[in-house]
Amino acid sequence: MLNERAQILLKTLVERYIYEGQPVGSRSLSKFSGLDLSPATIRNVMADLEEMGLVMSPHTSAGRIPTPKGYRLFIDHLLVIKSLREDELHQLENQLHPDNPTRLVNAASQLLSELTHFAGVVVTPKRTGAVFRYIEFMALSEKRILLIIVTPDGDVQNRIIFTDTPYSQTDLIEAGNFINQHYAGCTLDEIRSRVQTELKQLRQDMTKLMNAAIEAGGDAVKESSEVVVLAGERRLLDTLDASESLSSLKKLFELFERKTKLLQLLELSRNAHGVKIFIGGESDVAAFDEFSVITAPYETEGSVVGTVGVIGPRRMAYERIIPIVDVTAKLLSSSLSKQ
Repeated sequence: MLNERAQILLKTLVERYIYEGQPVGSRSLSKFSGLDLSPATIRNVMADLEEMGLVMSPHTSAGRIPTPKGYRLFIDHLLVIKSLREDELHQLENQLHPDNPTRLVNAASQLLSELTHFAGVVVTPKRTGAVFRYIEFMALSEKRILLIIVTPDGDVQNRIIFTDTPYSQTDLIEAGNFINQHYAGCTLDEIRSRVQTELKQLRQDMTKLMNAAIEAGGDAVKESSEVVVLAGERRLLDTLDASESLSSLKKLFELFERKTKLLQLLELSRNAHGVKIFIGGESDVAAFDEFSVITAPYETEGSVVGTVGVIGPRRMAYERIIPIVDVTAKLLSSSLSKQ
């Protein structure tokens, strides 16, 4: 561990770099650290910190900036977390009240982005035994049918079914009415287990259609069982420093498009107690090398069901953003538990 003098200088360097966005020199460290040290002594301490991999000198600059390792030591041992501002707390409380779960998740993502000016991200709760409220069939062509599934929380999933048998719109309305009358509120697994015996009274071609709907509906629910909701990705364009790479941002946006790796990263925080912070390469995702991710799990009825987070540059005000993520997760948990 660093001695007290080195800790104070590293803390001052990180804070000044986050605030100013410029390499920090000996004069600034002397002015803002509160230490009565000569420039030569400060330079010696900086050389030691650089040798330890905690700071680095960009290009030919006389100043230094923190490395990911330096950020990690700062966050783990030197960071002083600020309380959430009263107006920020009120904004979160007013907009994260009990409501439709889908709207709640979207609101949380938008609020995280608005309050931090970075990208807000929320992993929606996994659906287990998802039920449907309403099913509708629409003919697209003679053997192509659009299946529309509406869940109780208002989520809509569409799938195209290809059939060997041509169906009239009257047939499709009849099938939809039958399913909605007899199976609304059931899970697709429950329907699948009942369909073989209960559909014997229907015509054979109608049975085929309903089996196809069950399979397509199952795929739709499975694919939508866990979704990454992003807001404010474009805000990251405003965070680029001259030292940061446009190619890194391009990789990040490609990752947002795919979302698979992002989902895997956010899954890591499900088992975390409270806020978890990934700095640059700690995420094992190349696209995040120039960025940090701050996450926190949220829960309903005592069980973790998803993750909220903020994606921003490594040079972010951690002391302010950490409580925003933490409080958002807690308020989202509270609101979902009241559904």
